[in-house]
Formats: sequence, structure tokens, C-alpha cells
Amino acid sequence: MSGIKRYGAEGGVGQGRQHMPFARAVEADGWLHVSGQVPMRDGELVAGSISEQSHVAIGNLLAILAEAGYGPEHVVRCGVWLDDARDFAAFNQVFQQYFGAHPPARACVETRMVVDCKVEVDCIAWQKR
Repeated sequence: MSGIKRYGAEGGVGQGRQHMPFARAVEADGWLHVSGQVPMRDGELVAGSISEQSHVAIGNLLAILAEAGYGPEHVVRCGVWLDDARDFAAFNQVFQQYFGAHPPARACVETRMVVDCKVEVDCIAWQKR
């Protein structure tokens, strides 16, 4: 599997300390695909407002980017899932704090979440390697 590097390939810990059978991120030819991040710390969801949960989810995303040697300036696209479309404006305020200087392309949809949270965020980043 030359040219492909997996971060967290052993799988992470999900809600209730459940083993998650996918990598946190996969890099290929300068492209980094980061798996969806929810407001979770140590296998437990963080309760709170959409703003509080957004800070944690985006913080988790940025930590994975940093682990792979990327920063917010390398993000070319984000996907966002909101549990409630009424949270769109509040989410945007948090998102801008992290990506305002380097806004990526983005899609945002309202959906029912697999875990009991208000937001999930993933991204694709690129940098010349």
C-alpha cells in the first residue's frame, strides 16, 4: 500500500468505549481525508449547546490534522451534519473562528445523528508533499 498512510488505523473509541473499525484519517498523495468528528472526549459525548459541541468537534478535527502535519489552511472541503437546521447560524459563528482566514468549500445538511449529539464535521485537506 505504498503512498497511503493511515492515522489511527487500529480504530478509535466511540460512545460507550465501543471500538470503531476505521481510521481517524487517511493520507494519499498529499490528500488527507479526516473521518467525521463529533463532540466526544475519551469515548464520552460532551453535552452542551451547539456552540460548545461545535468547538469540541472542530477541535477533534484540528487535532487529527495536526497529527498528520496539516493545519486549517490546508483544508479544501468540510462536510457538516447538524441535528437541527436552526443551529446553522450558531455553528457558522464557531466555524468562522477556526476557518475564517482560510475558508474551505463546505456542505452542510440537517440529519438525524447516529449518536446523541448536535453536530459532526469531516474534512479533506491537501498540501504538497
